Amino acid sequence: MISRLEIQETNRMIEESRLDVRTITMGISLLGCAGSDPDAFNRSVYERITSKAGNLVEAGDEIGRQYGLPIVNKRISVTPIAIAASGLIGDPEDGGEDSLERAAEIYAGVARTLDRAAKASGVNFIGGFTALVQKGSTFGDRALMRAIPRALAETERVCASVNAGSTRGGINMNAVRRIGRMLIEMAELTKDRDAIACAKFVAFCNAVEDNPFMAGAFHGTGERDAVINVGVSGPGVVKRALEEVRGADFETLCETVKRTAFKITRVGQLVAQEASRRLNVPFGIIDLSLAPTPEVGDSVAEILIEMGLEQPGAPGTTAALAILTDNIKKGGVMASSCVGGLSGAFIPVSEDHGMIGAARAGALTLEKLEAMTCVCSVGLDMVAVPGDTPAATLSGIIADEMAIGMVNNKTTAVRIIPVPGKTVGDEAVFGGLLGSAPVMRVNPFGCAGFIERGGRIPPPIHSFRN
Repeated sequence: MISRLEIQETNRMIEESRLDVRTITMGISLLGCAGSDPDAFNRSVYERITSKAGNLVEAGDEIGRQYGLPIVNKRISVTPIAIAASGLIGDPEDGGEDSLERAAEIYAGVARTLDRAAKASGVNFIGGFTALVQKGSTFGDRALMRAIPRALAETERVCASVNAGSTRGGINMNAVRRIGRMLIEMAELTKDRDAIACAKFVAFCNAVEDNPFMAGAFHGTGERDAVINVGVSGPGVVKRALEEVRGADFETLCETVKRTAFKITRVGQLVAQEASRRLNVPFGIIDLSLAPTPEVGDSVAEILIEMGLEQPGAPGTTAALAILTDNIKKGGVMASSCVGGLSGAFIPVSEDHGMIGAARAGALTLEKLEAMTCVCSVGLDMVAVPGDTPAATLSGIIADEMAIGMVNNKTTAVRIIPVPGKTVGDEAVFGGLLGSAPVMRVNPFGCAGFIERGGRIPPPIHSFRN
């Protein structure tokens, strides 16, 4: 039960500190749609999504009005399409280029169906055009990866992901190599829109099955038929709380972040329970990640500055981010028994005006961002790089991030955007919540010889825990 005092405190956080619920995401299983007829599968997928999520946006808006709480996005995640739609393509004996291309077109058709269903439901994004290839790939996985560039270029709301590594499985470097080439293709197909297709794609290590945030959300095979997952936010609330203890010692700082995260998570719990009741769909998890927006006052970077840094990227940044992430988790798990997803602090460059400013000032480099990802929620997020960056270099950046996730047994991800025709210092503009980003410098030295080795990087020794 949420107390009256908590409601009053929530109202203050909304009015004074830009508290919002970043997303209500309905996860929907498509396993019941499986079959071998593409037309029948697409009809079943459309009907299942629109019947389950048809009232999602209306319910979210009503909850927002009832509590005076902004609910920024309503989204859908589905079973990884490489699994749900595998029966459409079978396992051709030759597995050659012609067969692969035909299968890719079938998958692209599924992406178009997902887009239509998302539009009919009124949601912002739909995630789950996904392949899980951490130890290797099937014919269907390879076909889906081939389809991703055209699928994201041709659709408006579909998001895609590939999990190419895990602590238990190692890193599939064949997939990592392929992803680098996919990014170049995506960028070229949407070069008139600053490579927007790349902003809807994530490469993962240790992907989780209940993440409500895009572009990496998918509905795991271990989940129920449908669930409600809620992602809360509130960077402004944390910053405001830290302003009240400015100059205090680290123990006080940590306690302040924990108490604030507790309050924010309780708001998410309230919204999740109400959405579950209205939609008659079980409540899944609360993801208590601090998710910034391009708006002033809604920035993780501003929190780091309030902690005493001149700019994000200055010495001490990784330590400050570690403090923030750890204490968000500690406060959140006390507020709800159903904390999941990613839960921590996001550092997307294009979606955080403070991170944008730090990158423009030269305080924040790609290398420093990589170091910060060792302790934050995910990884390199919404980073724009020059359009002439080689595919092998993109793969190398992804491999580095996956190694961090694999060795540290944490989720890491890369959403990197090579912007055709733009170079260091130019601006890439994506619009809306995705914001804009300065094109950042990439290390000019190559790694093609390393990437072209292919194969699989084995898991680390500490992965064997049985």
